[in-house]
Amino acid sequence: MNSADSPLAPTSVPARPPAAFRRLVWGAVGLGLWWFAYGQLGALARWLTYGVAGLSSASRLGSAVEFFIYEVPKVLMLLTLVVFGVGIIRSFFTPERTRRILSGRRESAGSVLAALLGVVTPFCSCSAVPLFIGFVTTGVPLGVTFSFLISAPMVNEVALVLLFGLFGWKVAAIYLGTGLAIVIVAGWVLGRLRLESQIEEWVYATKTGAAGVEEALTWADRIDRGAEAVRDIVGRVWPFVLLGIAVGAGIHGYVPENFMASIMGRGAWWSVPLAVLIGVPMYSNAAGIIPIVQALLGKGAALGTVLAFMMSVIALSLPEAIILRRVLKPRLIWAFFGIVALGIMFVGFLFNALL
Repeated sequence: MNSADSPLAPTSVPARPPAAFRRLVWGAVGLGLWWFAYGQLGALARWLTYGVAGLSSASRLGSAVEFFIYEVPKVLMLLTLVVFGVGIIRSFFTPERTRRILSGRRESAGSVLAALLGVVTPFCSCSAVPLFIGFVTTGVPLGVTFSFLISAPMVNEVALVLLFGLFGWKVAAIYLGTGLAIVIVAGWVLGRLRLESQIEEWVYATKTGAAGVEEALTWADRIDRGAEAVRDIVGRVWPFVLLGIAVGAGIHGYVPENFMASIMGRGAWWSVPLAVLIGVPMYSNAAGIIPIVQALLGKGAALGTVLAFMMSVIALSLPEAIILRRVLKPRLIWAFFGIVALGIMFVGFLFNALL
């Protein structure tokens, strides 16, 4: 008998698709389910609020509860999607690679590049000191360094995508364009002031180690980095999201429109400086502050005033000033905060006048 005809002969097993292909298929299925669920959130919130809970659609409580039930999954779903995508992008930008890109650049071109890199790199206030030391000691100009440090928290990808999802591309584009303009101009001005003497002396004495060998990552590794970013970032910020949405729900349901229009409207010239002053002591990230922004706009607050408030909360927090005090002398910290605050107020006044 031919061995090929033998019942004991091994049968051929169909080859399994490559792991990368399987991940791509599952990713496409997950994205389709995400899109379907996202489209049903409004109807689900109305059903839970007025059908299940039995609240009146004309009541303030009903309006606040519907806002909360709708916004919580909406913001968390948007946040998860964007953090996953940006987590993949961030796998291309290690601190060493970022320093290499920025070091040796002319200050004008370097400030623009630093502002753009700050949008997609994973650095925040908690990273300010080691980043500042690394940049300064490897020859990155002071103005370029500040452009990066301002851009990383203020013009961040979470705020950009959430604004796009909640308000549309025009508001997101306004935020991106004005934020980058503030970052670039502030970095250039700080560079022109020649305040290198206001950096603590021990920073210049610090020796940075040689850059290590960078990992060679496959696309499967980068997808894993995206999933890790979701677990890390969403896992840390979701309480801020819930708190921000709860505050926004209270504003949406209980604050009269005329009240918000009177203190944050176009007619009150002092509303923009006040919004910046109120925003500085607050400590929140973009995911927590944007639901409040949405509620304020819905109650008649002017776009310029609300943008100024949001930017000051994200970019001019007191915790960041305390962290930076370890490497900067008070005069440079005051210059940093003052220039950025003036830029934010200019944006607020400009958009209140134009829109």
